[in-house]
Amino acid sequence: MTDYKARAKAIEMVIFDVDGVLTDGSLFLGDDGQEYKAFNSRDGHGMAMLRQAGITMAVITGRQSEVVRIRMESLGVAHIYQGQRDKRPAYAQLRQACGLEHAQIAYVGDDVVDLPVMLQVGLAIAVADAHPLVREHCHWQTRLAGGQGAAREVCEGLLAAQGKLDTIFADYIRR
Repeated sequence: MTDYKARAKAIEMVIFDVDGVLTDGSLFLGDDGQEYKAFNSRDGHGMAMLRQAGITMAVITGRQSEVVRIRMESLGVAHIYQGQRDKRPAYAQLRQACGLEHAQIAYVGDDVVDLPVMLQVGLAIAVADAHPLVREHCHWQTRLAGGQGAAREVCEGLLAAQGKLDTIFADYIRR
């Protein structure tokens, strides 16, 4: 792993995978076929802090789920790409639409399907329980597992590297 803090300073957008990153990867299916996912509320607050700091967020996920749309919209995620088995076209479209260079984008992933995008971005982040090949090719690996606070760790790490975290925390102390 390279020094992620230097790379983190340039980040203007964070792309998250969903299953295995924003959730623990478990899929709960009801008898009616309805899909349920558990999201960590602390991860959600970390994402709210990113938005507050002016960092754009996106998700690119291989599965299609209404609950993902609802949760991501509630967190202010600007760009939601679902049903993307090959994540490269969505990444290219997103990058072009936002006018960002690879170096300005971070991607948080956990499995080999994330690697084609992770190998392009300026800051590739693997959650602690990511596939070994993903961990081998990342710039930064979280201490926490997907769905267990890894996204919050990423958010705070990026904000700290950019010198924005103390200001955000100070707002809570003053309230």
